[in-house]
Amino acid sequence: MAQAWILIPAILILPALLAVAGMLSRSARAALGICAAGTVATGALMAALAALVPHGGAVTVPGGWLRVDSLSALHLVVMAIVFCLGALQAPGYFRHGIADGSFDRRTARRYAGLWFGSLAAMAAVLLSNNLGLMWVGIEATTLLTAFLICVTTTPGSLEAMWKYLLMCSVGVALAFTGTLLVAASAGRTGIHGTEALLWTSLAASARGLDVQLVKAGFVFIVIGYGTKAGLAPMHNWLPDAHSQAPAPVSAVFSGFLLNAALYCILRCLPVAEAATGDAGWARGILVAAGLVSILTAAAFVVVQRDLKRLLAYSSLEHIGIVTLGAGIGGVGAFAAMYHMVLHSIAKSTAFTGAGRLIEIFGGNDMKRIRGSLSAAPLWGTCLLVSLLALVGTAPFGLFFSEFMMLRAAFGAGSYAVGAAFLAGLSIVFIGVLRHAIPMAWAPGEKPANPHAPGIVEWLIVALPLAAILLSGLWMPSFVREAFAAAASVTGVLP
Repeated sequence: MAQAWILIPAILILPALLAVAGMLSRSARAALGICAAGTVATGALMAALAALVPHGGAVTVPGGWLRVDSLSALHLVVMAIVFCLGALQAPGYFRHGIADGSFDRRTARRYAGLWFGSLAAMAAVLLSNNLGLMWVGIEATTLLTAFLICVTTTPGSLEAMWKYLLMCSVGVALAFTGTLLVAASAGRTGIHGTEALLWTSLAASARGLDVQLVKAGFVFIVIGYGTKAGLAPMHNWLPDAHSQAPAPVSAVFSGFLLNAALYCILRCLPVAEAATGDAGWARGILVAAGLVSILTAAAFVVVQRDLKRLLAYSSLEHIGIVTLGAGIGGVGAFAAMYHMVLHSIAKSTAFTGAGRLIEIFGGNDMKRIRGSLSAAPLWGTCLLVSLLALVGTAPFGLFFSEFMMLRAAFGAGSYAVGAAFLAGLSIVFIGVLRHAIPMAWAPGEKPANPHAPGIVEWLIVALPLAAILLSGLWMPSFVREAFAAAASVTGVLP
């Protein structure tokens, strides 16, 4: 345990080396193979590091700039799962592109370099104890993931890339301002230099921080990182980026990139709550942001025609749910951690199925995708079951996390919040099923026989779906403890 901190720099260095290997690969298939094998290897390191935290406590690199605690450990595990699912589906997804030359060796090399660069940048966000370094990691994810959107260049993907780049750059600039204000608030506590940016130092001295600077800084942080997290009304980049990016990239965007940005807000939440001495001030901002996101998503889900945009607005709803749960606190914070994990797995799986069905039926328009269960049983089942889980159908775990949040809201006397939350969930439930049922069963034009899925493709569908189903029926004690420990770091104890 004394040398466990070595895993932290290893998790940052390995993707950098793999990026170089990917960019030097001899063929497109080799590049995708490196992506798959390298991501699984990096994910194994992340899981090993996360497993040390429950037994030995937080792991810190000498100097204190890099650190893993219960909150970052849980996010590391989610990140490993999402990236592994995306990397393992990529060889099958790009199969036709390799065959027709649209995904050639040069494109694949660029894809591999950006993939591992994004992996390293998001890992840096989670491993940073320094708020400035955490900000650098988020800025790096903006620059790297932007080019993944248009890895296969089309007018639509270029437009989506520029919208994402411009909006998120402005948001990250606002988050930088907020970070500086929070650091400046430590002036009268005796914390100087780089220590004023260390989360552990700020959390320990929170009651001595300048209240007005902390409040202003937290507002900038919520708006800035909230733009990157896709919270409404700063979400406009999200549906375009998701609909134009390749399915493995969309899975990472929805499954973890949004979580990484929200993680930065959750890091600052306990500092803001303790510094202001106004119980619920900072959490109230999150409750409002979460509700606005849920209700905005509900309005757009009903009228969607594009399958990937439907999934994008579903992500807006779910990032709003996690934000709302963290804002409610108590059992709601526990439910937020529970919901975050299950949404990431279910949404990554949904994009896997959606990407293949779009390829089989020749377009994103949901009116073209009909009878998917008979035309492509694996991918049709993948999409349908994922959507049922995402709308909170029992007995999937997302039903129970949403139910816990409702109980927490009503239990706290927040009847208006609970009613608005329930209304948003109901609209999304009806809207998504209105699209999902025809895509699964309605008669339509029979597509050409799809490529028979291999064993890896069966596994990346069956295992995640089994996990989100089992999560609603049984929660092992170590999983419950991980969720509770992560929620406690946010300062809103379950």
